[in-house]
Amino acid sequence: MSVLEKPVAVRGRGLSGSPVAVRGRGLSLRIRPRPLAVTLLLTLLAAGSGALALTRDGLVPPAEVLGALFGAGSEQTAFVVLELRLPRVALGLVVGAALGAAGALFQQLSRNPLGSPDIVGFNSGAATGALLVLLHGEPAYVAAGAAGGGLATAVFVRLLARRGSFRGNRLILAGIAVGSLLASVNAYLLTRAALDHAQSAQLWLIGSLGSAETHQVLPALLGLGALLLAALPVVRRLDLLEVGDEAAGGLGVDAGRTRVLVLLIAVGLSAVAVSAAGPIVFVALCAPQLARRLSRGTGTGLLPAAAMGALLLSASDLVAISLPTAGPLPVGVVTGALGGVYLAWLLGRGRRR
Repeated sequence: MSVLEKPVAVRGRGLSGSPVAVRGRGLSLRIRPRPLAVTLLLTLLAAGSGALALTRDGLVPPAEVLGALFGAGSEQTAFVVLELRLPRVALGLVVGAALGAAGALFQQLSRNPLGSPDIVGFNSGAATGALLVLLHGEPAYVAAGAAGGGLATAVFVRLLARRGSFRGNRLILAGIAVGSLLASVNAYLLTRAALDHAQSAQLWLIGSLGSAETHQVLPALLGLGALLLAALPVVRRLDLLEVGDEAAGGLGVDAGRTRVLVLLIAVGLSAVAVSAAGPIVFVALCAPQLARRLSRGTGTGLLPAAAMGALLLSASDLVAISLPTAGPLPVGVVTGALGGVYLAWLLGRGRRR
């Protein structure tokens, strides 16, 4: 998207919820007020959840937390806030946003609400690649292993579902089959690993933010930002595919190239999340659907889904660290429970209808 040049035409009825069109030479942008407002609200709620996590036990008052964030206060408070708590909170927000955005892209690509990376096996493939790296003692290459595993899984699932292109139940069934196979591979790798490596890898496979460190946040944030920027110009072309490949081709959209680009971006987002916190379940499945219900929008809804994913994972981690359990509870346990409740609610809602 090029730099805005004059003259610019702005039209639309923002207060009524209609899209606001912004046009200029080299720029064509449609802003829908309700999805934008929902995205901002969800972002604020996610930030609020993270702020609560920084002051969760009352040992560090909010005033001291603010002081530590701005370079004031004691060394002890700064260590607790900046070294122990802030990396976990920040990484949770980034991972949640990556999962929400990946889920939105996968669901729009497959035209199926079950088309999330944890359901169709892409997260399991990313976990396999990362696990192979972890068990060989090379943590610096976990992100590369996750990206390679996720991409290989995506290609394999695509080949199995080639008759159905990227759409329909065929893709979902192929993904579930491949995901089950890879889950068995992951379990086998754990049985072959040394005890200390197996214990840490098992915790990672559940999905955990407990080992978050400061040096992990910036690469994950940069990866998320780059992939979202790459996705924004592609999303509009992806939404146009709803009218059919031939009709979209008449509008200048290359259907095959668009699907490949979306798949690569979505796999990259999954790899960012999996390499940072493990294969956390259900966030990518729930976030796009919940965001779509709030925004009442059509299409991919990339940014609302990312904001909802950040809120869901941040709130789930807040629950995980607040429960009176014997030890730290991995956030994947909480998201799995929330996902089960969500699916039960969907079934009950469908039955009432």
